[in-house]
Amino acid sequence: MKVQFFGATEEVTGSKHLITLKSNKQILLDCGMFQGRGAESAVKNRHFGFSPIGIDYLILSHAHIDHSGLIPLIVKQGFEGKIYCTQATLDLCRIMLADSAHIQESEIDYINKKRARQKKKALKPLYNLEDVYDSWQYFRTIPYNEKTKIDKDISLEFTDAGHILGAAVVNLQLKENNKKHRLAYTGDIGRYVNKILRRPQPFPQADTVICESTYGNRLHESLEDAKNKLKEVVQQICFENKGKLIIPAFSIGKTQELVYTLNKLGINDGETKIKVFVDSPLAINATDIMKSHYECFGESTKAFMKTGSDPFGFDQLYYVRDAERSKAINHLEEPCIIISASGMADAGRIKHHLANGIEDERNGILIIGYSEPSSLSGRLQRGDKNVSIYGVPYKVKAAVHSIDFFSAHADYNELLQLLSCQNKSLVKNLFLVHGNKTAMKEFKTTLEDKNYHEVIIAEKDKEYFV
Repeated sequence: MKVQFFGATEEVTGSKHLITLKSNKQILLDCGMFQGRGAESAVKNRHFGFSPIGIDYLILSHAHIDHSGLIPLIVKQGFEGKIYCTQATLDLCRIMLADSAHIQESEIDYINKKRARQKKKALKPLYNLEDVYDSWQYFRTIPYNEKTKIDKDISLEFTDAGHILGAAVVNLQLKENNKKHRLAYTGDIGRYVNKILRRPQPFPQADTVICESTYGNRLHESLEDAKNKLKEVVQQICFENKGKLIIPAFSIGKTQELVYTLNKLGINDGETKIKVFVDSPLAINATDIMKSHYECFGESTKAFMKTGSDPFGFDQLYYVRDAERSKAINHLEEPCIIISASGMADAGRIKHHLANGIEDERNGILIIGYSEPSSLSGRLQRGDKNVSIYGVPYKVKAAVHSIDFFSAHADYNELLQLLSCQNKSLVKNLFLVHGNKTAMKEFKTTLEDKNYHEVIIAEKDKEYFV
């Protein structure tokens, strides 16, 4: 069989991995959107590099847009196969893909106003809501740990990846010339610490493994260090400076983790309280979906809930849907915490909050996970003192802080912990995807030192035969 990689090669976005069997059946693992990098990503997102019509099965590891975001486009361009995922992933995709369409249409409208003044041709979004709705007919759901024959030559099993709600390691058993080949695709792997969701689950033995490597050369802060740092940042910005703490956070996963942690820290348990705003309609919808999937929670979360506590609710926490109310937060003359999407700060309401607060020395910006280096959050994280938001230049006067703990990605020790379920001698090929060049090279060396054989840094478009 042939394996090709059309995204997330030496970068952490645009996941698309194509398997072609000798029978010419084709399986696409994820169909992610390239994010960040402006015009470069816009071009990449319009050209798959393969024919959507030829894909028989699309298997989705999880709902994050860099893994699912081009599903409506591939359907629009002729895909008529089946899309397999977990039920929780489908539930999240319903809101996330609709939100993606809405953001595209809004941003294209803004861009086209400029283009009209320049006498340039209007652009179109990649897809609209109608395209999103059209894609639902192709989805099929499979529970975790239920081996399912989706074709006479293909069996599929999902095991829990612990990354976000519904995230799965994709385990395939593929038959060619009466021989079976076992292929595992990790998607994105979650943490082993006591967070909201269950820990990553060991997955069946594979001959070929496609593994993410986002934090292939880094270790996360400890739980206690992260909690202490979060408390210190809130104390400094909100209670001492009387400023606003602005936190870019992905609507799925990180927002809920952050709210849960603030809740357990009891920041509003004393007499002095501050308002905490979750300013993202998508995050609110995602939180509602998360509450409906109790079966995905870890034991510590279930124990917390048994005390009668709501993981996602506490005194002076406000969920903001209305756009006018969102704008009103910027005029608030009191300290507060603003949690808003997107996590890379390249789209959504967070850009307005940053534009309004970035030049005030009393304020703080907290980056709570991995940021693609070219994104706005990435530029802030590396210390840029001048940034552009909506084409307008701003001086960065607000203090910028970072906490790695809230990343939903495993660090390299946790990746090794997951891979330890495999018999190394039976893994014939181990492909690394979804990481920057440095992380991939260092993780490759680490794996080779641990006696993994044939560790390959996946190259875009290249054909690999396994």
